[in-house]
Amino acid sequence: MSVGFVMLAHAALDRAAQIAIHLAEAGYPLVVHIDSRTDDLAFEKFAAQVEPFDNVHLAQRTACEWGTWSLVQVSRDAAETLLNDYPDLHHVMLISGSCVPIKPIGALEAFLASHRDTDFIESVTIGDVPWTKAGLSDERFTLTFPFAWKRHKRLFDIWVDLQRRVGRKRTMPDGLQPHMGSQWWCLSRSTLMRILHDTRRGALDRFFQKVWIPDESYFQSLVRLYGSQVESRSLTLSKFDFQGKPHVFYDDHLLLLRQSPAFFARKIWPGANRLYRVFLSGRLSRDSRSSVSAAHVDRTFAQAITRRTRGRAGLVMAGRDPNEGFENGITAAPYAVFHGFSDVFRDFPRWVSKATGSRAHGHLFDAKRVEFYGGQSGYAGALSDSAKLRDYDAGSFLRNLIWNTRGEHQSFLFSPRDTQDVAEFLAADRNANISVISGAWALPLLRSGKPIAEVRRTAALLQMKEAAFLELLHARDARCRARIWSLAEFLERPLDTMQDIVDSMSGAESHLVTECPEMKSMNGLIAFLQALRNAGMNPHLAGDVMEPELTETEDTHWAIRPSR
Repeated sequence: MSVGFVMLAHAALDRAAQIAIHLAEAGYPLVVHIDSRTDDLAFEKFAAQVEPFDNVHLAQRTACEWGTWSLVQVSRDAAETLLNDYPDLHHVMLISGSCVPIKPIGALEAFLASHRDTDFIESVTIGDVPWTKAGLSDERFTLTFPFAWKRHKRLFDIWVDLQRRVGRKRTMPDGLQPHMGSQWWCLSRSTLMRILHDTRRGALDRFFQKVWIPDESYFQSLVRLYGSQVESRSLTLSKFDFQGKPHVFYDDHLLLLRQSPAFFARKIWPGANRLYRVFLSGRLSRDSRSSVSAAHVDRTFAQAITRRTRGRAGLVMAGRDPNEGFENGITAAPYAVFHGFSDVFRDFPRWVSKATGSRAHGHLFDAKRVEFYGGQSGYAGALSDSAKLRDYDAGSFLRNLIWNTRGEHQSFLFSPRDTQDVAEFLAADRNANISVISGAWALPLLRSGKPIAEVRRTAALLQMKEAAFLELLHARDARCRARIWSLAEFLERPLDTMQDIVDSMSGAESHLVTECPEMKSMNGLIAFLQALRNAGMNPHLAGDVMEPELTETEDTHWAIRPSR
C-alpha cells in the first residue's frame, strides 16, 4: 500500500474504531494515538475492537493538551513508526478520530500515486493567515507560552502581557520562515524523513516547544525547508467558524460532503448515523468525481458564518434581542408610514390600497387599540389588537408584523396622537418609507369646534411630540427614507406630492395618480392657526398656510387650487 494513516483520538472511540477498522480492512496501515486522559474502559474497548488487525498499531498514550507541543510529538512519533515498519509507503496522512473518508480510499491511493513527491499541507506565511487575531500571529513565534491557554487563561494572558512590556522577542532559527495552516496533512516519505533526520532537530524542537499552537506551524514551516513539491491545501475538509471552532457535520450535510473534492471530512458528529453508514458502506464509486469546486464549498461555509453572525433581516432569535447595531436589518421588508395623512384625507387607507396594492392599516399605534386592516382583532402571526401587548415592545410588534407578512407590502397611519414608543425604531429602520405632513394635527382640533382656550394646550403638546419625531428623522444616524412637507406646502400641490409618494413606495405597485383621495373640510383653517398664535402658541410646523380658492362640491369634498 502506498499510504499509511496516523489517527489522533480522544473521544467517541466507538466511531474512531469504525474508521480504523474500515481502513484496516482495506489493507492500509494505521497508527492510533488515544489521549491518556481518555477513560480507560473506553480505551480497552477500542483496543479489543482493533486487535484482530495486524496493520493497526496503538501508540504509547500521552496526555495531549490543546495548542501544545504534545500534539506535534505524538503525530511525529506515529509517522516515524509507519515509515520504519512499512518501507513501501510513500505518503503518511494525519487524521482524527472524528474524520470520515468521503471518497473511496482507493481513490486517495490512486491520487497519491500520481503525486508521489508532493506534500499536501496548508502552509501560508503568517501575514496571509486570515484566522489569527489579537496580535498572536507573529508573536506566537517570538514569545513563549508555558501555560496552557484552555486550563490557565489568566496565567497565559499575564505572561503574554509581561513579555510584551519587556520587549521580549525570540530569534528565529536560521533559514526558517514561519508558516501556518491546518494541522491535517498528508506528507511524502522523502519530506518526513528529512524532518525526522534533520541534524538541527533538537534545536528546532526546543524552538517549537515554546510556540503557541505548534501543530498549526511545525510541519507547515518545515515542509517549506524540505519539501520539493508543496501543494498548499489539505486533503481533509475541515472548516472553522468566526470563533475558531470547527464546523460539525450532520446527516443533512450528506450532499455537500459527497460534492466536496476532499478525501476526508472533519468533524463528523458521532450521532450522524447516516453519514457513517453511507461513507463506510463501501458502495461509493471509486471513480466518483466532485460535481462542485472547492470554492463552492468555501462559499457555502462563508454563507453559513454570515447567517450565524448576521442572521436574516427582520428575524430575531427567540431567546434574546440582538445587541444594538448587530442585527442584519431591523425589519424584513420595505413598508410605508403616513404621518398626518388621516387628518387631511377621508378614508385614506382605502385609497392607498387601491392606488398601490399595499395592505394599508389604520393607526397601528393608536393609544386605545391596534387598528389592523379591515378592523380585525388579530392579524398575521397571531398578533393581537391589544394596545397593552403592543406597547410591551412596540419595535418588536412592528418587526413581527413585517416578518409575518413578508411578500405583501404593508403601510399604516401615524400621528402625534399615537403612542410614540416606536418613533426611534422607525427612524433607525432602512426599510421605513415615511411621509410626513407636519402640522396636520391642527385639523382635528379645528373641526372639534372647541374654544381656542381649551385646545391650545393640546395643540402645544401635539406639536412638541411631532417636533421630537421630526428631529429623529433628521438625525445623522437615521436610516429611514423620510419625506416631509408642512401642511402649507402639501396643500399647494397635493396631486404632485401624492404621485411622488406613490413612486417612492418600494415594494408596492406604482400607478399614475389622477386624483387625490377625498379631502376633509379645511373651513376656517387660517383663522384657527392665527387664533392659536394670538393665544401664545405658534403652530410653526404647519407652515404659512395661504388663503386658497375653495370650490365647494358635494358635501365636504374640496378641490384645492393654490392662490395666485
